[in-house]
Amino acid sequence: MTERINYQKQSPELLKKFVEFSLALRHSAIEETTRHLVDIRASQINGCAFCVDMHVKEATIHGERPLRVHHVAVWRESQLFSPRERAALEWTEVLTRMPAEGVSDDIYERVREQLSEKELSDLTFLVMSINAWNRINVGFRLVPGSYDKAYGVDKSGLS
Repeated sequence: MTERINYQKQSPELLKKFVEFSLALRHSAIEETTRHLVDIRASQINGCAFCVDMHVKEATIHGERPLRVHHVAVWRESQLFSPRERAALEWTEVLTRMPAEGVSDDIYERVREQLSEKELSDLTFLVMSINAWNRINVGFRLVPGSYDKAYGVDKSGLS
């Protein structure tokens, strides 16, 4: 396997700005529980083992139930998510997969039934952020768990 560059060392000024953007999302209109679900689901879709690992640990630290974490991958069939969470997960999936025909009015209307204009806008920025993290971490093959201590997720009890 080819060794990849360390993007954090190569582009520290860009990383700093992107981290600031990502941290600002903690103060968005989207509650913490939903943010965790969104981060996990987008990371699953994108095959980002580093981010799935980190966000499962983060959700666990913040009190998310293990069964709900396991059900994120099958949220459509699960009864464990509220209508609001289901809308956020649907929006996450459509923006992460970005169909050639764009986002249908049907999906948009279903999501808008559950989220205000501000919430939908903030959710979109959240989805943009996790997708960008997924792409950089997949591209440079960050190893799951390699930054647990630095990010404080070593406290999850998961290893």
